[in-house]
Amino acid sequence: MPFAPVQDAENFLAQNPDIELFELFIIDANGVPRGKLLHRDELLVVYRSGRPLPSTILGLSINGDDVEDTGLVWEVGDIDCRAYPLAGSLARLPWRLIPTAAVQVSMHPQEGLPATVADPRHVLVQVIERLQADGYHPVMACELEFYLLDAKRGSRGNPQPALDADGGRPRSTQVYGLRELEQIEPFLADLYAACKAQGIPARTAISEYAPGQVEITLEHGDALQAMDQAVRYKRLVKGVAHRHGMQACFMAKPFDHLAGTGMHMHVSLTDAAGRNLFASEAPAGTPLLRHAVGGMLASLLDSLLIFCPNANSYRRFQANSYAPLAPTWGVDNRTVSLRVPGGPAESRHIEHRICGADANPYLAAAAILAGIHRGIREELDPGEPIEGNGYAQATTLLPTDWLTSLCALQESTWAPEALGAEFLHVYLAIKREEHRRFMGEVGEQDWRWYLNQA
Repeated sequence: MPFAPVQDAENFLAQNPDIELFELFIIDANGVPRGKLLHRDELLVVYRSGRPLPSTILGLSINGDDVEDTGLVWEVGDIDCRAYPLAGSLARLPWRLIPTAAVQVSMHPQEGLPATVADPRHVLVQVIERLQADGYHPVMACELEFYLLDAKRGSRGNPQPALDADGGRPRSTQVYGLRELEQIEPFLADLYAACKAQGIPARTAISEYAPGQVEITLEHGDALQAMDQAVRYKRLVKGVAHRHGMQACFMAKPFDHLAGTGMHMHVSLTDAAGRNLFASEAPAGTPLLRHAVGGMLASLLDSLLIFCPNANSYRRFQANSYAPLAPTWGVDNRTVSLRVPGGPAESRHIEHRICGADANPYLAAAAILAGIHRGIREELDPGEPIEGNGYAQATTLLPTDWLTSLCALQESTWAPEALGAEFLHVYLAIKREEHRRFMGEVGEQDWRWYLNQA
């Protein structure tokens, strides 16, 4: 895995003499950025010889507690594992009061052991490398929905949409409403400026299917780079919202009576020359695309805990909500889980609509691509695409509870080879512990347990 050269840091320091602090972060299994705040004079040594981080940093629950069964705690003495900066990740954080920049790190393949096996980015890298070895180069894009919430809770302690610029509070859905975007223009202006400063290709903004719900699309590109951008974008949105006195919430279902929050993943495969292998004048794409869909459907149950990692994730699965309900696919149809959008032949791709916005982009992409690879290798047939209302035609439904998905991944014979047995050991240990604590200490109706984590 190529890491960033020290010249990147030297150039950045020379061009940004005002920067005082550096936020060094790594993404854990739950997609939470964790790390340290470094002084300016500590940066160069990180690029030269890495930064030691405790093995437990990649063995934590969503609440930041050690999970002993990961094997990354007592039996290894919480050993230091060395992480190195990723190229292109060093960027300013414009919303911070103290002049601050951020740098993302990943565990070194050897020096980072034993934590390396638990690094979600490594899981995606390995899946991509196997695809590339067979001549397939994945292209992806991420669409992340989120709610803009008021930092102050309602009279009952409940979350509520953030106030508009005119002082009113959003009450109606107004999907695609332009006025709704105008009302959050100060936030959007700072968000787009921060994206530009960090090199994140933020594009179309829309008012989504609930009061205070927003979506901004990210441009498609190399799959690994696209997921790097997605995790940094998520951190950026939260930071800018905080600066504006709001909370950006990526919880899958923060309101019982309103739409859930998804992360739609767009994916295609190219050859080494960059030609789209799904491209076809036929709306359903090439036979290769059909095999890819077949593989994603065949591995869907085994992957669901990765796409929907929390108890709250499953509340999003409701009919007539634009969220998935069944293992179905279709052409230009938003009532199915896997959609082949319309458009010119060269743009043909698959939109994976199953993930909640609380999913880890690295792991979700890895599971999607591993499923695609399986479908291609085994030439799996997805059956005929659904036409019309996919909700009304659903015969086999997706599980709607956390434990069923946890057991499916735990019993999977496909996932250990596709995603790595050592990684799955860590991930399942974390999810089992979270499930135990949730059922024993929290109670199913307590949304507060998730609100600050998603």
